[in-house]
Order: sequence, then structure tokens, then C-alpha cells
Amino acid sequence: MKEKLNEEKLKAENQKKENLNKEIRKEHLLQERIVNEILVKFKMEGIFCEVSRYGHGHINDTFLVITQTDSLQNKYILQRINHSIFKEPLRLMKNISLVTSFLKKEIEKTGGDERREVLTIIETLNQEIVYQDKEGSYWRMYLFIDDADCFEQVQNINVFYQSAVAFGRFQKMLQDFDASQLYEVIPNFHHTPLRFEKFQKVVSEDLLHRAEKIQPEIEFFMKREADMKLCRQAMVEKKLPLRVTHNDTKLNNVMMDKKTGKGLCVIDLDTVMPGLSIFDFGDSIRFGANTAVEDETDLSKVSLDLNLFEQYAKGFLEGCDGSLTEEEVRMLPQGAKTMTLECGMRFLTDYLEGDIYFKIAREDHNMDRCRTQIELVRDMERKWGQMEQIITQLPGK
Repeated sequence: MKEKLNEEKLKAENQKKENLNKEIRKEHLLQERIVNEILVKFKMEGIFCEVSRYGHGHINDTFLVITQTDSLQNKYILQRINHSIFKEPLRLMKNISLVTSFLKKEIEKTGGDERREVLTIIETLNQEIVYQDKEGSYWRMYLFIDDADCFEQVQNINVFYQSAVAFGRFQKMLQDFDASQLYEVIPNFHHTPLRFEKFQKVVSEDLLHRAEKIQPEIEFFMKREADMKLCRQAMVEKKLPLRVTHNDTKLNNVMMDKKTGKGLCVIDLDTVMPGLSIFDFGDSIRFGANTAVEDETDLSKVSLDLNLFEQYAKGFLEGCDGSLTEEEVRMLPQGAKTMTLECGMRFLTDYLEGDIYFKIAREDHNMDRCRTQIELVRDMERKWGQMEQIITQLPGK
């Protein structure tokens, strides 16, 4: 029996090694292809030195490319766009090109450094903004931003504040950009009423017979149907203007200047499209001002940190510099609540459908995520008066 167990263990270890070697060989071949086929298509300066994986992104494949010009080192970011998620990479890149070109002009007006304060697209030798290789993959290149950091988590309150200023400034600089020019990368991405309709349909069908054991969670969202319609209705009634929005306002999508500690450049513009400013604000609050991780199982740890909420709101309004309407400012708390409701409902919908969208690491993982969002909404409701008071008392409204 012991010999058999040892044999199975050895077999498993050998299989693991073989899989690892396959991945190493696969990566080596990819990098060879990048050097020989991809990089030669872009307008880089200098002589090629090296290419290596870069960052912690889960969607696109990202590489750091280094070249040498005399005694000067040049750095670039090369990305293979995941076109199984982004179905129309050419239109996506057109969005990014339009927005970055507009931002460069705005930064030039204020005497800023356009090479560091906005992403710079490196064109191909054919003056294109994206290259499609022989295998059908789409590649793009940006100038690397030196002397700047990204943070995965809120290490201190100033980092969170500075990210808010950067996202607010992003709104301010794009206030005169016609959002209707942009392709809707993910149609109805934050159309919360439509997501609620889908949720109702999935609950009624209950194809996997999971609804019975999560009735309290289902009832929670059913009771807040009116809440989930408020922002959309305000947009339809033109109380909230359609703006250029980032739609992925995570902390790590702001480059922080190493010297000043200030937010320098908003990156990862793949989901830039028309939307509501209060949703960009709200999604930052949803994950950044939560005292617990997104999939916390101990719900007693989940709450809205009002200090973080206040500091982010203060920074966001400072960055916006008066460009938001009175109604947008007033509805900032509702943006946070709606984004949390929508996200929790999406987790619950995915759970009922068999965990087909969000990756899970354990059984009922999406339920844990959903319950965290529910508890955060409940805490927002308990603190609603305080949230509104914070907004009304902030400067820069």
C-alpha cells in the first residue's frame, strides 16, 4: 500500500514537472515570436535589449520591452489584447486613441508632461495603432512611464486620496470631450435595471436548483429594485450627464509619481466609454472603502470606512475641480450604493448560473462575494445620513 502511494506521488510530481517544462517552453517560443515578428513592426527607438513579462494583469498579456540608444535606455509596454473578452480590439484602440489624443492637448495647455501624464501609443511602421499577427492576435504598444508606481492595495490613506484626485482630474480634463464618439466596449455594462431583469429571469428559471438555499439574499435584492433604478432614471431624465468614464477605477489603475507621491497618470483604458461619473466614484468606494476583502466570510469585518469615504470624495471633487453638476455631487453616495448592489447581484446571478463568469477558488465563492456586498450595502444604509452630510460639507462641490 505504501509503495503504491509513493508511486502515485512520484507520478504526480513528474507530471507537475512536465507541465512546468511545457509552460517554460511555451513561454520561450512566445518570446522568440515577440522578438522576431512583433517588435519589428513597431516604431521603437534604439536597439532591442530584452523583453520580459510585466505586472499582475489577468486579462491581457503584458511585457516590458527595453531598447538602448547610445547611453540612453528606452522602455515600452507591449500588450497582447485578449480579444476573447474584447471582441473588437480595433474599435477599442480607436477609443483609447481618441481619448489620449484629447488628454495630451489638455495637458499641454497646463504645461504638464504629456509623456508621463497620459498613455502614449506607439504606432506600427504602417502608422497603425494596433498590429494583428499571423495567428490573429492583436498587439499594442505604449511608452513606459518611468519613476512611477502602482499599488494593489490601499497602503495608507494618502494613496487612496491621490488616486481619487487622479480619477477626478481624468473627469475634469475630459469634460468637453463628446462621449458619443466612443464605441461601447461592453454594451449596457452599468445598466443596473437590465442586470436586475436578468437576475429575476435567472432566479425564476433556477436551472441548477440553487435558489432555495439563498432566499434571504435573493429577497435582499428584490426589495431594492427601486434603488437600482434611481441612477439610470436620472440619466434618462438628463439630470445626470453622460460623460467619458473609466469603468475600472481600481487603485492599481493610477500611476503614482515616486518623487511627489501624487497620482500621475490614469492607465488601463480598455473600458473607457460613455457612462456616469458617479459610477466611477462609486466603484472606487465599493472596494477601496470597504474594511474587508471582497470575498470575506466573516461578515462582522465588513463595513464602510467613513474616513476613507470622506478622503476619497474630497480627492475626487478636488480633481474634478467644479466640473461636476450639483446633481452629480449630490448623488455620489447613490453611485457607491448602486455599484455595490450591482456587483453583489452579478455575483449572485453567476452563482445561480453555475459560476460561469467570475473565476472561483472554492465552493460557494460567488456567494461569499455576494454576501460581502450585501453587508456593505447594509452598512451604507445605516450610515446614509453621515455619507450625505460628508458630501455636502466638502469643498470643491
